[in-house]
Amino acid sequence: MLLNNENANWSSAGSLAMVRYLEDLEEDLGEEIDLDVVAIGCNYSEYESLQSWLCEYYGTGLNYSLKQAGIDLDYDKLDDDEVIDDWIRSHIQDHGQLIEFNEGIIVSTF
Repeated sequence: MLLNNENANWSSAGSLAMVRYLEDLEEDLGEEIDLDVVAIGCNYSEYESLQSWLCEYYGTGLNYSLKQAGIDLDYDKLDDDEVIDDWIRSHIQDHGQLIEFNEGIIVSTF
């Protein structure tokens, strides 16, 4: 059903990750969640990577987007993708929901 929602642009891997997330959430809550593909498409978006999300959400360019997000990295760490990704991951988790899977990420709207 998620793949059939033309407005959401889910990949196969992304839709599977979203379904697994929702199933885990149902288990944690102890209640069934109604699958509303429109609401899911409005509240969650899929991206190729943490850095691609940041640049799309805050603007063009990694350095500018990091500053807009309030992520202040030492200049010597701007070449370390793992450090940058860890900061972005923490930023998303502080403000919304992050779902990571092998082919990308899914982020809730802030």
